[in-house]
Amino acid sequence: MTLIRTKIGRRSFIRTTAMAGGGLVLSFSWLASCKQEEATVAELPDEWFELNGYLKVGDNGMVTIMSPNPEIGQNVKTSMPMIVAEELDADWSLVIVEQAPLNTEVFTRQLAGGSQSIRQGWDGLRMAGATAREMLKQAAANSWEVPIGEITTHEGMIEHEASGKKAGYGEFAAAAAQLEVPEEVEMKDPSEFKIIGTSRKNVDGPKIVTGKPLFGLDYYEDGMVTAMTIHPPAFGARLKSFDAETAKNMPGIVDVFSIKLYEDGYLKHPFDTTAFNEIIVVAGNSTWEVMNAKKAVKAEWEPISEYMDEYTDFRTGEALPKRIPAGMESSGDHRTEMETLGAKLAKVTRKDGDPDKAFRNAAKVIERHYSCPFLAHNTLEPMNFFAHVTETEAKLVGPIQTPEFMEKSVAARLNMPLENIDIQMTRQGGGFGRRLYGHFVVEAALISQKLKAPAKVVYTREDDMSYGNYRPAYYATYRAAFDENNEITAFHVRAGGIPESPLFAHRFPAGAIDNYLAEEWAIDSNISVGAFRAPRSNFIAGAEQSFLDEIAEEMGKDPIAMRLEWLEKAKNNPVGENNDYDAARYAGVLELVRDKSGWNQNAEGKYRGVSAYYCHNSYVAQVLDMVMKNGKPAVDNVTCAIDCGIVVNPDAATNLTQGGVIDGIGHAMYSQLSFKEGSPEQQNFDRYRLIRHNEAPKSIDVHFVESDVHPTGLGEPPFPPIMGAVANALYKATGERYYHQPFISEKQLRG
Repeated sequence: MTLIRTKIGRRSFIRTTAMAGGGLVLSFSWLASCKQEEATVAELPDEWFELNGYLKVGDNGMVTIMSPNPEIGQNVKTSMPMIVAEELDADWSLVIVEQAPLNTEVFTRQLAGGSQSIRQGWDGLRMAGATAREMLKQAAANSWEVPIGEITTHEGMIEHEASGKKAGYGEFAAAAAQLEVPEEVEMKDPSEFKIIGTSRKNVDGPKIVTGKPLFGLDYYEDGMVTAMTIHPPAFGARLKSFDAETAKNMPGIVDVFSIKLYEDGYLKHPFDTTAFNEIIVVAGNSTWEVMNAKKAVKAEWEPISEYMDEYTDFRTGEALPKRIPAGMESSGDHRTEMETLGAKLAKVTRKDGDPDKAFRNAAKVIERHYSCPFLAHNTLEPMNFFAHVTETEAKLVGPIQTPEFMEKSVAARLNMPLENIDIQMTRQGGGFGRRLYGHFVVEAALISQKLKAPAKVVYTREDDMSYGNYRPAYYATYRAAFDENNEITAFHVRAGGIPESPLFAHRFPAGAIDNYLAEEWAIDSNISVGAFRAPRSNFIAGAEQSFLDEIAEEMGKDPIAMRLEWLEKAKNNPVGENNDYDAARYAGVLELVRDKSGWNQNAEGKYRGVSAYYCHNSYVAQVLDMVMKNGKPAVDNVTCAIDCGIVVNPDAATNLTQGGVIDGIGHAMYSQLSFKEGSPEQQNFDRYRLIRHNEAPKSIDVHFVESDVHPTGLGEPPFPPIMGAVANALYKATGERYYHQPFISEKQLRG
């Protein structure tokens, strides 16, 4: 076991005699201390304080564990309570899991993003469980008059072997609640885990499959009005005027009006991103009536002028300016701009050795260009949020990945004290970035305030796909220099996009090449973008891994062997000091996927592509097997090797990986969002292509590196490298290289 100091005092916990018959309630944070007064500790609050996690132990031995972070399908609502239950030594069959409320007073990261929920919560959740266990043991030791060192716990039971005494946690919950919080507790060694590392079913599974109300769309209150919005049809346009008289007189319509999301001069929070600040709202009794009335609204739009916006940086808190240009942008122009302006705008972000000299003296240079389009998130559950705003308080309910940030945004926009804003989290039917940006939450609050009634804002698919916060469009140029012996002497990457660069200058192969140059650039745009599963990595990984395969072919080397050779150098004799990856762990997943896929064995009729990447503190390597069916490529199997530290719930981790693989194959092959004079050309699934069931791999084999390293990211890391594996397998299957996503469109253009 590991002995740690709790670094918290009595007031960092809620300890109370539970409702009927006694019980123990614990709430804990390793990031911040609770500000409650002594009187608060002595009585049961109306709402639980939530930090990293809290638990209740009833007198019958049942345990309620709260899951603090938003659930968007990544299974944290199961895995986070598993961590608490492990250190508590609870009987999982007696555990009830509930979604924790938002509490910004005492919790600093109730956020679903960056694949950080488990990584950031690991220590705090474990400490919460371990501290509760220690207090229960102390209560038993006091009662039985034996040393606490002789007390053991197992699956919700407390035992004293010498005397033969045994009791359930419930018998000592009330007594434990009266004890002082210990200054230090022992946490388990990973070898002692009984819950962590075992597969547990999704705690919401039965509710999901039986249609129980879990999602924002399910939420309803008496008197609730349904609202939909109308925004400009093109980026670079704004509302000039509108005529809603006909719409207002249609059946079931309550009102039609315009709202301004953010006032002029407002310093936006990091997730206040929106392209259309003034929109029209149609409110009525039902979705169908509102959708019909929207068609009757006559709106006039006008071009925007260039302006400067200002956002608070997510990491530093610094106010940063952002230029929003005028004009109606088109995808054809974007491609030309990226091809021509990229070199002129490029800024050096890393330079090792003398790459300029190496390229001048090269016996041979290869240069390749890669690109990808804008992408829409297309969450399965339509965008929605409920709000009931009165003169003194605001209640909001719905699917949001950043409740803590949006609580601040709503408070600022309504000019209402933060403590009067209550955001309640529902389970989310998809997110991976789309629900980080809560303009729709602010919309719901303003609509309810205007109507003086509870209201739910709902987007149609067309509303959402034309509203923005897309994955940016990217473009990258890679060059490699070779000497007369066909050995690589220099590596150069220049990458950028609209409106940001995808480059990570210090990731592999940085550190493995003596002469290395990385440059980045960006072109401003009025098209709003946001985080998309594995931001930036979701493009640059595929481009990089495709290019590495070309280098391996040029050098006459096996693609995996060449990567391992470079990683060996990065491990034993690294170039530079800022490499942000562990070369040994990187090599470990490549070796594992090589062995598990049977890479060196002859795979008759299959065309194999390999790819590996590091992001979100985790390492993923993948081998994709492609076959030709009726002259068309089809993915047969994918083998994945992953090093993400300790795996909390293997089945859930496997499912998350498989979803990421299918998602990545689909976006690499089929998906794109293009623009014509500022207007998205794909606004529903009749033109926006997603992967179909018969296009998914027939099997996806997932293998995790055994590790005692604390958990790292998993929601995003399996997504980026698969795009490179697709490209490399396509080359083997067709004899042609694919550089521009979506690959199916590039193939069609070639005829």
